[in-house]
Amino acid sequence: MPSISVSQVRDSIRAIPDFPKAGILFRDIMPVLKDPTLFEETLRWFESQLVDVKVDYIVGIESRGFIIGAALANRMKKGFVPARKMGKLPGLVERHQYDLEYGSDCVEMHADAFPPGSNVVIVDDLLATGGTAAATATLVKKLDANIAAMLFMIELSDLNGRSALPQNVPVQAMIDFKD
Repeated sequence: MPSISVSQVRDSIRAIPDFPKAGILFRDIMPVLKDPTLFEETLRWFESQLVDVKVDYIVGIESRGFIIGAALANRMKKGFVPARKMGKLPGLVERHQYDLEYGSDCVEMHADAFPPGSNVVIVDDLLATGGTAAATATLVKKLDANIAAMLFMIELSDLNGRSALPQNVPVQAMIDFKD
C-alpha cells in the first residue's frame, strides 16, 4: 500500500455547510473511510500516538468513533468498548448525563466494560466543544479505569474543546480545522 501523508487525509475530508442545521460546517470523514489507503494512514497515525502508552482497551464514542476505535483495537489486539447514547446498550449499564448548550444528553457503557484499573484510550472522529468526550472520560473514571490518552481524528480548536477534558490526560488530534 503506498504511503501517504496526514495532509492528504486532511484534504480528503469534505466540508458540508449547514448540516445538520444552518450555521454548522460538518466535517465528513466518509471519503477517508472508503479509501483503504487514507484509512490506513489514519489508523497508523492513531497507533503511532500510543507507542509508549500502556493500553488495555479502546473506547470509541458513538458513532464514528466506533469505526476508528474498533479498527484500532483490532489492529493493536486490544479490547473495544463502545460509549453509546442512552438506551442503546442491553444489560446493566453505567451512565453519565451532561449538559449541552440547550438541554442535556447522556452517554452509557456496560457496567462490566473493563476490570478496575484498566488503561483505556478514548477515541473519536471529532473534538468540538468537548462535551461528549468529557462525559465519556467521566464515565470511564466512574468504572474505576485509568484514561491513558484521548485521541481524535479532527479537532476544531477554535471551539476550545480541550478545556472541557481532564487536564492530566494526554490529548492529541490528527488534524486541526480552525472554524
